[in-house]
Amino acid sequence: MFGRLLGSSEKLLDVFFPKYCLGCGREGDYLCQRCRAGLPYQEPPYCPCCGKSLDHHPDCDLLSQELKQLNSVFRFEGVIKKAVHQLKYNNLRDIAPTLGALMADFLKNNEIIGDALVPVPLHKSRLRERGYNQAQLLALSIHKLTGLPVFLEALRKIKPTPPQADSSSVEARRLAVVGAFGCYNNFTGRRVILIDDVATSGATLSSCAETLAEAGAKEIRALTLAREI
Repeated sequence: MFGRLLGSSEKLLDVFFPKYCLGCGREGDYLCQRCRAGLPYQEPPYCPCCGKSLDHHPDCDLLSQELKQLNSVFRFEGVIKKAVHQLKYNNLRDIAPTLGALMADFLKNNEIIGDALVPVPLHKSRLRERGYNQAQLLALSIHKLTGLPVFLEALRKIKPTPPQADSSSVEARRLAVVGAFGCYNNFTGRRVILIDDVATSGATLSSCAETLAEAGAKEIRALTLAREI
């Protein structure tokens, strides 16, 4: 009964607040079937460690040793870049299940090993400003489709840092996030999958991985929706 009521309410919302494709503007869904076919998937050849295209390959030593693998579903361009922007800056939280479903499919199809989902946290000042953490929304959507447990408050950002995109160099990004995170769960023996929207240099994910390793995590991998080229 509850499921039928929930489905009816969603249909009612669609009537009053219809969804439009971010790619072509067609009514019905945030990503219509035609635009889904043209999404910028991160296709091989790419590095099996850092997940970046071999055409634009960085030195993997820039990632921490604690981060076993960094995977991304898409390149950060086109309609995916627009979708991330809408999610993060235009309060379009309703798109998170659509994007999370694409990430969940990637997890299933690529057999990425993990038994815990941990979203990359925002500092409390940024969280107050935005009102929500987009990585948490993505992680919750993945949880619903995969059944993997999600730990929403296990990892916290205890030091504010400038946006990674504003840093002048990879080294500046790495130094900015040193000591920025704290872990409030025991992850002994866990194989953690860090969840975030976009990977840039990997500095934030590396710092998170170091913190989780200190909390006992056996292996740490990362999955992001997109990867900057």
